[in-house]
Amino acid sequence: MTQQGPLAGIRVLDLTSMISGPTTTLILADQGADVIKVEAPGGDHTRAVSTRRNGFSASFVNNNRNKRSIVLDLKTEGGLAALKALAKTCDVAVQNFRPGVADRIGIGEDALREMRPDMIYVSISGFGETGPYAQKPVYDPLVQALSGLATVQAGSDEGRPALVRTILPDKLTGFAAAQAITAALFHRERTGEGQHIRLSMLDTVLAFLWGSDMGGHTFVGHEAKAERAQSFIDLIYETKEGFISVAVQSNKEWSGLCRAFDKPEWLDDPRFKTSADRGVNIDARLGLTQEVLLTDTAENWLRRLEAEDVPCAPVLTRREARQHPQIEANDSVMENEHPLIGPLRQARPAPRFSRTPTGLRHHAPKLGENSVEVLREAGLGDEEIKALIEQGITKDD
Repeated sequence: MTQQGPLAGIRVLDLTSMISGPTTTLILADQGADVIKVEAPGGDHTRAVSTRRNGFSASFVNNNRNKRSIVLDLKTEGGLAALKALAKTCDVAVQNFRPGVADRIGIGEDALREMRPDMIYVSISGFGETGPYAQKPVYDPLVQALSGLATVQAGSDEGRPALVRTILPDKLTGFAAAQAITAALFHRERTGEGQHIRLSMLDTVLAFLWGSDMGGHTFVGHEAKAERAQSFIDLIYETKEGFISVAVQSNKEWSGLCRAFDKPEWLDDPRFKTSADRGVNIDARLGLTQEVLLTDTAENWLRRLEAEDVPCAPVLTRREARQHPQIEANDSVMENEHPLIGPLRQARPAPRFSRTPTGLRHHAPKLGENSVEVLREAGLGDEEIKALIEQGITKDD
């Protein structure tokens, strides 16, 4: 637990809750930043959600490791004053309040920039800061609906819209925000200038979709009137025992599949001669693929397809995934001992830095665990801190 990471020396004021903001600051924390998570006396809502052990939820533990927790009641004068003192020591501030709320309670950009002129100030919103949806409450499924992602999942405009069964917009926004913050820090390193980064979950998903799913709306004046499914068959196939995914693009891969299936006649079929032909006749091609795969088990097909270098993989449950040899070889999952919860299993941060290794410096904190030490670092004296504790503005754990 001694890793430093490339962002060692950067301090982040984390005013976020739920998922999008904490994902942002988790990435920064994993990469070495000192992230100070400011929580109201009741704590981040995710502390109270299900899947719990010894007072900690899995959601909170997984999204808030490597951070320190301080309790401040920002509805009080003393809490605001303490926050502003802390802001002087921070390079970055991140908030995901509904647009206008941060300014209203006195922690908007202008208020904090008075404390730290070169600060990187980050505002994360659901739908954006202006417009008819700006003040609407937002959760991940609403962004999937409004962005078009749910109809992408349907396959066509005629299909029933479907959600991605994970909170993709929230987490994508966290990754986008973290990258933007490091870019802004790089700019500040060159120029000395801070700046305000604004991003919404809606914009993030649209940007994510455009490169692969909005081709029919790219050429102005030639927009698609309706999206049609490329195929009504996806690339998850049932076998005699189990499911697999098989995906072929090139002529070489198609030839390999035909050999694995013992179907040399498919190579002469005019419907499948070229990549373009196979695309036009995708339903026929995938339908035939499914028919063949039903004749044997997933294990046997994977062995035959791999022998011909055809792209394929088993479809795994979550339990099977974490135990798969490739994931074990990648060392993708780490196990550590939390002093209060016991043994924990978590995903290792995906980027691996050769010069500034990252990892677990400390576990997700108890509510207010670091209040006193952080306030001292911000310059408050012991008597001031004692008064804040007595008034219920902060918490001494």
